[in-house]
Amino acid sequence: MSLLSRITAPTAPHDVARLVATLLAHRQGARPSAPATLPGTAARRAGGALPTGPTGLGTSAARLAARKAAREAAGPGGGPAGDAPSAPAERGSGVPPLYCPPALRDDPVLAQEVNDRLVGWAEETGIYAGRLDRVRAADFGRLMMLAHPDSDDPDRLLAAGKCALAEWATDDYYCDDETAGSRTELLGSQLGLAYTAVDPAGLPVRYAPALEKEMRDDPVRVALRSALAHLARYAEPSQVNRLRHEIAVLFVGYGQEGSWRARGHMPSVHEYLAHRQINSFLPCIALADAVGGYALGATEYADPRVRRAVTTAATAATLVNDLYSMTKEHDSSDVEFNLPLVVAEEERCSPREAVERSAEIHDELVHAFETQAAALALTGSPQLRRFLAGVWAWLGGNREWHSGSSRYNGA
Repeated sequence: MSLLSRITAPTAPHDVARLVATLLAHRQGARPSAPATLPGTAARRAGGALPTGPTGLGTSAARLAARKAAREAAGPGGGPAGDAPSAPAERGSGVPPLYCPPALRDDPVLAQEVNDRLVGWAEETGIYAGRLDRVRAADFGRLMMLAHPDSDDPDRLLAAGKCALAEWATDDYYCDDETAGSRTELLGSQLGLAYTAVDPAGLPVRYAPALEKEMRDDPVRVALRSALAHLARYAEPSQVNRLRHEIAVLFVGYGQEGSWRARGHMPSVHEYLAHRQINSFLPCIALADAVGGYALGATEYADPRVRRAVTTAATAATLVNDLYSMTKEHDSSDVEFNLPLVVAEEERCSPREAVERSAEIHDELVHAFETQAAALALTGSPQLRRFLAGVWAWLGGNREWHSGSSRYNGA
């Protein structure tokens, strides 16, 4: 696997007004060739010139053809053309340029502080015992720093990092990594007990000690419980409960993937994309307000229009993971699923064509989020506008981290 140098992201101040302006108008340097069109006067009220070209769900094929034609016209060595992102992928990574905002800041000192604390916590809980060097090299502290640019507090970022790492440990230990003890036939029972670590069961006194022993004997459950306890220092009860809900949905996605493995099933593209809405970065993105030091109301978060926008963004962020993890998964003996693999199987196309089509699907979802979020920001509360701007910032930080993390680039 080739090494990727980190792409330098522009520094931006942690100013809510600038974040909202980024979302609604300037988009912090993004160069879309397809518009995030709002209906009628809403588009004009949002500010900023809207580009031309097809947009919305169902138009990715048109943009793919345009991108391919422009790339061929540029010739070998030509720069990215067509639906180019604000920050292109590194040459040789195998990942096409993605339509995505750049990271809003890059603070290596803060990232290192969070990463050091996170590795220390992993050692305390027992997750990834004997493999902490890999956890450190993956630099999850950098992901938290990049994805949550409206917080300079390393302890708040650490709280989010603990939640994320505990969720990923659940995936590694129970779903993906046989060397860590994962077994498909045990997946359901393990996930059930893992959820009890974040949403404690009130048992009769006679049986409570046995459950408590099960909680303490498994490092993943220890980590999940510890992470939620840390988050509760900063999050309101409704925000903690929101995370519990998103984790429950995530665990459903883990179970679905386990079912595919058990029966040797290759999902269709539509089945896989629906799966990626529930097996996604949504539990991480849902913490944007808790980390930022404010609270989006439960009613507004549950609004179907908000839910659609946020899940669309989460799916797009997770497809970035699919694209950057291709090489890691290709070199693994485990059965893995990613969008390019599913597209290649269903459409009988070459791996490169499948990667290009997967990138187009990602771009289509990001355009859809822009449209949905801009419309919501016109009528929503100040907290909703800030939250949507936080989701936008999360997308940029996520792509930036994936382009450099050794977890996906083999450093």
